[in-house]
Amino acid sequence: MRIEPQDQAVLDHVATRGDAIVQRAIDWSDINSGSRNAEGLARVLDVLEATARAAFGTATVECVPTQGSTTVSDSGAVIAESYADCLKITARPEAPLQVVLTGHYDTVFPVDSAFQRVVTRDDGALNGPGIADMKGGISVMLAALEAFETHRDKARVGWTVLLSPDEEIGSPASAPLLAQLGARGHVGLTYEPALSDGTLAGERKGSGNFHLIVTGKAAHAGRAFHEGANAVAGAAIIAARLHGLNGQREGVTVNVAKIAGGGPLNVVADNAVVRFNVRVPDAQSATWIDETVRALAAEPPFPGLTLDLHGGMTRAPKPMDASQTALFHAVRDAGDLLGQTIAWKPSGGVCEGNNLHAAGLPNVDTLGVVGGDIHSDQEFAWPASFVERAQLSALILCKIASGEIDALKLKQLRLETM
Repeated sequence: MRIEPQDQAVLDHVATRGDAIVQRAIDWSDINSGSRNAEGLARVLDVLEATARAAFGTATVECVPTQGSTTVSDSGAVIAESYADCLKITARPEAPLQVVLTGHYDTVFPVDSAFQRVVTRDDGALNGPGIADMKGGISVMLAALEAFETHRDKARVGWTVLLSPDEEIGSPASAPLLAQLGARGHVGLTYEPALSDGTLAGERKGSGNFHLIVTGKAAHAGRAFHEGANAVAGAAIIAARLHGLNGQREGVTVNVAKIAGGGPLNVVADNAVVRFNVRVPDAQSATWIDETVRALAAEPPFPGLTLDLHGGMTRAPKPMDASQTALFHAVRDAGDLLGQTIAWKPSGGVCEGNNLHAAGLPNVDTLGVVGGDIHSDQEFAWPASFVERAQLSALILCKIASGEIDALKLKQLRLETM
């Protein structure tokens, strides 16, 4: 591969807009859009929709409703939940090559968080909520597409963007939309932040979230203790059993995150909820942990308790199969042309890239800005990385259009491993 004149024009388009690419990400990050902040999510969605309509006049821009789901309260009640819309942008759906680009506009910071604004650190890094994860990534994505739309061979490539409101809570509402796009696309590009040194996430573990409702029988703790069945005690025993699964199968971890329930000290607790997350390296391990958890949840630790398990595996493992390996090598080659060193390593984290891969789409999911300390009030992004990463994605799109990155072959390799 080499950078052709038409490619250079695309790269120059990105370079000339560097300040604007950074500034709009700052503006978006200054609007709180925690996953449960409906008002904030609506505000960001409006801004992103307006940005997309202004940038892509011939594309179809639409807000797509998401499916509802249920959650378990700390009291054990099962509650129906609704979610904000996804933003979908579609260009040339009839083109022979289809690229799927995804990201999320929710953050982990609730509406009452003290972390609400982007500031510039003394070393020049931007510090703010979502500036790396991933409003900066969304700005990079859109900048790459805006530039690619000036390329002479753009007609060969159609693309669809999906920006979701729920990635930080496991994509319960957007998962069906991700699966649909993954099934029909050839290559996927997702804009989670790269690691602090620019390294990409390669192989990813799979993840599952579970909520076990433990129901017992209330009684007076002094007068009638033995007439009760203590749900909190049962939950603690089950939590210990779950923790004991660690080390039983290589690469599988079980994190008991929270036990909720109980009440006054003189009442035998009749309710508790055990919340836990599992991580698995492969499909066989996912089956093993799911079956093991369900077996534990079928056996109350002592009489008088009932158990009700909710949740399950939410994101499948994403191994470095033949399609992933070939795609990452192509991305590395594109980076070489730009003087960017592209490397990757395994990650225990999960994201929409897991969903897309499970649906049959080879993808790179850390094409966003270079930064770090995400999910904390130290979250940061390096301003120079906005243009660098946008140029990398823009060049990937150019090389897909030219056929130097063979999107059809990548898709076929993925299908052969399903």
